[in-house]
Amino acid sequence: MGERLAVVSGGGTGIGRETARTLAADGHRVVVLGRRADVLQRAAAQIDAELGTSRVVPLAADLADADQVARAADTIAGLGPVDVLVNNAGSIITPPADPGLRALADAWRRDLDTNLMTAVLLTTALLPQLRRPGGRLVMISSAAAQRGGAGPHSAGAYAAAKAALHGWAFGLARQLGPDGITVNVLAPGYVADTEIFGTDRNEDFHRAKVADTLVGRAGTPADVASAVAWIASPAAGYLTGQVIGLNGGAVLGR
Repeated sequence: MGERLAVVSGGGTGIGRETARTLAADGHRVVVLGRRADVLQRAAAQIDAELGTSRVVPLAADLADADQVARAADTIAGLGPVDVLVNNAGSIITPPADPGLRALADAWRRDLDTNLMTAVLLTTALLPQLRRPGGRLVMISSAAAQRGGAGPHSAGAYAAAKAALHGWAFGLARQLGPDGITVNVLAPGYVADTEIFGTDRNEDFHRAKVADTLVGRAGTPADVASAVAWIASPAAGYLTGQVIGLNGGAVLGR
């Protein structure tokens, strides 16, 4: 087998950037996807400079837009079969302070588009290109999907959107298992050095999140990237249809 191809959505910052870096260091050619072309280009250049390679390909697209996803999939098709797809794109959409039903509906739809439909559209578009056998699908969810979410930092819509990934991934695992493709969900807890919590995070918030763990520290993008790299590896061929918590013990296994 030649050079493996990985696709990482939300690949310009935080967990996505570190996952792209880790997969590139493991020898993959990596396509990083996201809305902001300048952020993606900077991340790709930095990763290649750090590794002394030219393996990272930036590709800008709004993954909640079906037409843009289709065009991105056509571009990726020119690079060869996809060995690894990491659906990492997502964000917490701050709900209206005092919503009427219309504002509430709009906020929930944005959360569902950002955290669920991005994965659904990209995965569906790339399904014909996934390597058979040996393809790996990894969905990045959240501990909020396992414990519920409330308040500005863990809005209920975000938790619900991420939880929807789980049931969808289980169906994909059943569908794609006979083709030798595995499908798994990784659900990180609190991870520092990401944009997910916006600008509202402060020291009290950080301390509370760390105190909620059993290991006494925040997670890092590298923690998540290392887990993704193993799930995406040929060694993980017997792991499929699972939700894997990565949260320092903040949410115990069920």
